Amino acid sequence: MALKRVAADTSIDDLEAIVRQDGCVVIENLADDLVAKAKSGLDAWIDASPYGPGNFAGQHAKNVEGLVGKSGAAHALMIHETVLALCDRILLPNCVRYQLNYTGIMHLEPGNEAQELHRDGGIYPLRHPHPPTIMATMWAGSDFTAENGGTRLVPGSHLWEHERKARDDEVVSAVMPAGSLLVYIGGVIHGGGANTGNAKRTGIAIQYSLGWLRQEENLHLAVPPDLARTLPDRLARLVGYDFGGPFLGFVNGDDPHRLVEETALGERCHSRPELDAASKDLTLFQWGDIEPVPTPKS
Repeated sequence: MALKRVAADTSIDDLEAIVRQDGCVVIENLADDLVAKAKSGLDAWIDASPYGPGNFAGQHAKNVEGLVGKSGAAHALMIHETVLALCDRILLPNCVRYQLNYTGIMHLEPGNEAQELHRDGGIYPLRHPHPPTIMATMWAGSDFTAENGGTRLVPGSHLWEHERKARDDEVVSAVMPAGSLLVYIGGVIHGGGANTGNAKRTGIAIQYSLGWLRQEENLHLAVPPDLARTLPDRLARLVGYDFGGPFLGFVNGDDPHRLVEETALGERCHSRPELDAASKDLTLFQWGDIEPVPTPKS
């Protein structure tokens, strides 16, 4: 199965259809100026960071995490309207609120080895396939090519049986120009490629997850209230200054958003009416909703 590449003006309906069928899609040149500005502001952090091992093999990769506190320009990527519209479609059926799950730079320099293929959703002990728990994005801070380590993916693998392994001929590279966006859900088998070329490859990784799950990055500690008060409100809520659902995430018996408001913590509040109403319309997270694609006979 090929990795589909679409234009920036592709409708949310069409994007959702591709992601549900293939598990991944490249949106070309979605935010050239925003990505360039974020990359420019993060270059100093990349330069100052040590090499590996991080989440990549070899000693030619740099991971810089905690981007909420490092780059105001990256905030615009975290709350990009196309991304959040897709999160609404992919994640909201199984949660009242989704949340920011991880923020980091994946910077690969020449000579870096390929990352082991994996599923991001594998951090949770859930048998595959199952409804999406994570929607991941990778913004291309530089051109992504097959030679410089463009992310490798296996389209359609989000629907595979748990034990099925990818063949070499099923793995494709996310080739895309700087400013483009790769979207993939947590069940897609993927990994950073080997950088066999002469150019550096920089990706800005931003992930979202169901609001009732533990975040991969401990954003509650990484973004204290003083920092959260400086963020766009939508981002502060995504970080964790909001309920994850009815009775999920209260602070001293009150709404966590009050920590970034001018008002002090007040009367006991463990939910809000709109959350209670939304919870009644949730699709229950259960196995059997997704019929796994069987392993082909050899």
